[in-house]
Amino acid sequence: MMIILLAITLFPFLWILRTALSSNDALYAEAASLVPADFSLGGFERVFGMQSTEEAIAQGGSGASIDFWRYLINTIVVATGITACQVFFSAMAAYAFSRLHWRGRNLVFSVFLLSLMVPIIFTLLPNFLLIRDLGLIDTLLGIMLPNMFMTPFAIFFLRQFFLNVPVEVEEAALLDGAGKIRVFFTLIIPMSAGPIATVAILTYITAWNDYMWPLMVSYTDASRVLTVALGNFTEQSPQTGPDWAGLMAATLVAALPMLLLFMAFARRIVSSIGFSGIK
Repeated sequence: MMIILLAITLFPFLWILRTALSSNDALYAEAASLVPADFSLGGFERVFGMQSTEEAIAQGGSGASIDFWRYLINTIVVATGITACQVFFSAMAAYAFSRLHWRGRNLVFSVFLLSLMVPIIFTLLPNFLLIRDLGLIDTLLGIMLPNMFMTPFAIFFLRQFFLNVPVEVEEAALLDGAGKIRVFFTLIIPMSAGPIATVAILTYITAWNDYMWPLMVSYTDASRVLTVALGNFTEQSPQTGPDWAGLMAATLVAALPMLLLFMAFARRIVSSIGFSGIK
């Protein structure tokens, strides 16, 4: 059963690789084959801008200008900015909900968690109007701002771990004269390095793969990220229609860093989720 499930899971990646290594002219003739049709690296060459417009059109590309490295830098900036800010503020909020005692704490936390039930699609229009009024349309900050500060999932995840930190350790630090802020940065954060790293990895992957929101607010290459830039390969070419080989090559290049990141930290992610008690 596991072998069957693994095969079903890996088949789309095999099909992406097969299409990326094929030529557009041969794809339609060998549509049912699992091996590359007329093996070619032209798709990857178009992704990295190594082909002229004439060469791209001759191989089934649309000839559209593709600034891959600009898109990559934009994606790295957006994902890194969202991850750094979101993890930092979520950790502080989680500490407040788990260790600081104030009236109505549990009620506020319960109401806060209700936002997990709100579909993201409902927040797109209000966020768009806010970013428009702030004059941040078509900017990297406009893409990052709605997700920069905190998310209910990150706060809930970290709060579950902070609750498992022995209170005696924190009380000993307070008796030695450390304040709450110092305890948080010098004691709680180092002890929670594993879960914080897990949240950071999950947040980075989510920010890297986000499509709908960047599509709404970015209109030029100055703010376009990789997921949105993939649309350049769906433009109709004069010969074969959409550049399927280029699209799959770009998809593979865009997804590969996140696949490697997850594979490298998969064990830590699973162990942190299990330790925090999230089902």
